[in-house]
Amino acid sequence: MDEALVTLTVDDGIATVALNRPAKLNALTPAMIDALAIHATRIDEDESIRCVLLTAAGDKAFCVGADINAWSALAPLDMWRRWTRRGHQVFDQWARLRVPVVAAINGHALGGGLELAAVADIRVADRRATFGLPEAGIATCPGWSGTQRLTRLIGTSRVKYLALTGRRMSADDAWRVGLVQEVAEPGTTLETARAIANDIARQAPVSVQLTKQLIDGGAGEGLAAALEGMAGALAATTGDAAEGLNSFRQKREPRYEGR
Repeated sequence: MDEALVTLTVDDGIATVALNRPAKLNALTPAMIDALAIHATRIDEDESIRCVLLTAAGDKAFCVGADINAWSALAPLDMWRRWTRRGHQVFDQWARLRVPVVAAINGHALGGGLELAAVADIRVADRRATFGLPEAGIATCPGWSGTQRLTRLIGTSRVKYLALTGRRMSADDAWRVGLVQEVAEPGTTLETARAIANDIARQAPVSVQLTKQLIDGGAGEGLAAALEGMAGALAATTGDAAEGLNSFRQKREPRYEGR
C-alpha cells in the first residue's frame, strides 16, 4: 500500500486528507481505499484533531470514482470482498468519524467520488465541479452507498435522475438541492472549506462531536452506536458506576443509590 496516494497532515487541530493521484483524476484504487481507512483510524485516535478537510490534488477532479483497470481485473468474489464490501466498510468509517468532515470538492465528483463526498458533513464545491453517477453506462451499479447515503442527502428522485440517466449535476444545482453548502470560485475551494473548518475547530469540541452524532443518528447514520455511546458515557459519570467498579475490585456486593 502506498500512503502517498492519500496524504494526511495535521495543523492546529485540523487534519487535511488529500487524494493524490491527479494524473488519473484521483480515481480510487484498492491501495487508496486502504489508505483512507488507515487515516480515518489515526484521526479518530488523535484527540487534538477537531475537524477534517477532505480534498484532492489537482484542479480538474475531486475524484472520478473507481479506477476501472483496478476493479475490472478482480475475480467476482474479490470484487465483492476486496472492492464493494471493503469500500462500504471504509466509507462508513469516514461517515462515522468522531469529528466533523468538510469536503473541498475542487473538481468533478463522479461515481465513487460522489459517494466519497457524501460521507462528509459539509461540502464546498468549485463552481466548475459536476456531480454524477455514471455506473449504468459501463454496465455496473453504484457500489459505495450511492443508492443509500446519497438518497438520504438529496432524495430518491434526484438520485434516480443521476443514476438512471448518467447525466451530471452542476455545482449550482448541487447547492440548490442541498448536496453542497457553499459554491466557491475557481481556486478558492480549499480556502473556503478551511474557513468553515476553522469555525468548527473554535467551538467546544465535545459539544461539536456529540451534536454530530445526534444529527447523524436522527438521519439514520450510526444511530445504535450513537445511542449506546452516549448512554455509556452518561452512566460512567454516575456514583453508581464508581461503586460498581469499587465493589468488583473489593469482591463485595455493590450498594447502588441511583445517582
